[in-house]
Amino acid sequence: MRQASEEDSVMPRPPRFALGLSLGLAVAGGLALGLAATAVPGASAAPATPSRTGGTAAAVVRDASGRVLGSVRFERYDLEKTRVSVSVRGLAPGFHGFHIHAAGVCDPRAVDRATGTPFSSAGSHLGPGTHGAGAGDMPPLLAADDGTASASFVTDRFTLEDLADANGSAVVVHAGPDNFAHIPKRYFHRPDSMGATGPDLTTRRTGDAGARVGCGVVRPRA
Repeated sequence: MRQASEEDSVMPRPPRFALGLSLGLAVAGGLALGLAATAVPGASAAPATPSRTGGTAAAVVRDASGRVLGSVRFERYDLEKTRVSVSVRGLAPGFHGFHIHAAGVCDPRAVDRATGTPFSSAGSHLGPGTHGAGAGDMPPLLAADDGTASASFVTDRFTLEDLADANGSAVVVHAGPDNFAHIPKRYFHRPDSMGATGPDLTTRRTGDAGARVGCGVVRPRA
């Protein structure tokens, strides 16, 4: 019979079941690491989801009498894109021009003498770009028979930082549809003040969307 040594008394051996359990866990761990490191033929990484964090902005849209028509929300979609969500009411049925204007001032008493429309304090469309291709051009709103309109879309024409520049910005809803200056040149009219015979100056500037019936200052939110 083997006599117990001094080493045996100092370092007792672990039970056999413990040794087996440790060995099994080590083998399983190695197998898992091997599978994780093995590329599956034809597989691709999951597409990255756009980040919707990092701040928002919003605007309350009012008509010239101060009545609330609705609201517009701006969210950061990713580094270059912004999600726009709008819900308004009290509009005439049909399409309405919907734009970002370059100045964050919605004064109904500021009436454009040439057109008689209020909110001229909001300035021109957010630039750069000509009408129809400018940063401030957004899809038109389609109001139902009950006067409500809602939409949600993603655009890369402006970021939240663009909306919160030194002058601020405003959203404007127009009385009529916006043709985005898409009048074919084959439609002839007498030369306007700029000598153009295709889309006239009014069309090129506003898209013939008509009066500004709603305005809302864009305000950043944390």
